[in-house]
Amino acid sequence: MQNNIDIDAIKINFDESGLWVLNIAIAIIMFGVALGISVEDFKRLFKNPKIVFVGVLSQFILLPAFTFLAILIIKPHPSFALGMIMIAACPGGNVSNFFSKMAGGNAALSVSLTAFATLICIVMTPLNLQFWGSLYEPTNIILKTVSLNPYDLFKVVSIILGIPLILGMVIKHYHSEMAHKIEKVLKPLSMLVFIALIFIAFSQNLDVFIHHIHHVFFLVIFHNIFAYILGFYTSKSFKLNKKDCKTIAIETGIQNGGLGLLLIFGFFEGLGGMALLAAFWGVWDVFSGMALATYWGRKSSLK
Repeated sequence: MQNNIDIDAIKINFDESGLWVLNIAIAIIMFGVALGISVEDFKRLFKNPKIVFVGVLSQFILLPAFTFLAILIIKPHPSFALGMIMIAACPGGNVSNFFSKMAGGNAALSVSLTAFATLICIVMTPLNLQFWGSLYEPTNIILKTVSLNPYDLFKVVSIILGIPLILGMVIKHYHSEMAHKIEKVLKPLSMLVFIALIFIAFSQNLDVFIHHIHHVFFLVIFHNIFAYILGFYTSKSFKLNKKDCKTIAIETGIQNGGLGLLLIFGFFEGLGGMALLAAFWGVWDVFSGMALATYWGRKSSLK
């Protein structure tokens, strides 16, 4: 299916300065999230190890594994397939905290899981991308072409997510009042800047999207909806309560498309199919997350 498309000849209009702004925006968002995280959050999380296990299982084990199975069945264009693996390998998007709260989920759990996922994604994102990508011959060819070095990938993820996370938590621990004041301004502002960035990039590439969006439209929607369902029913099968099921569904369905784009431009030279898929994911999951959170939030308020 779709293997005759010369999709990789497409160049997404996203220059080096745009990449730097995206880098900084993701780091600032992570820092803003980290300002609301304390060591106590992790302690609380580990008092209920089942939730940690289900969150990690759903996001870092099952989502990449089922994405790989879907690729074997659908057989999309190789760079679309690698884009799907890249998205599945990324940690949850930081906007998931906002959506969990809106959906009547467990907001504290969402923040803690985001923090924990960010920590382990430093290892798990390069590992999943390399492992699942090399198992499928068409994507393995791309990985060999770009000579992907997992250590370089690890370094980038550490700098963009790991350092802001630790820095924010240190400020929260030693200067909690200051952290609270900064967080109140920074969190909504950085989220707006990030969403604006995605939409600016979208508008700069309007021609590309108009002519080629149909190639990834159903792939992204299917992949995203599948991720929500996977997160929800994995949690349900472990007999977690409804609030926690909603939270893990959102954590699994809202993937950090911005980080995915960053890695695609940093390591794959903006490979057309991968970039198109990740860019549309970044726009789509904000829309789908908002719709799902609104629906669940209304259902919660009617009870």
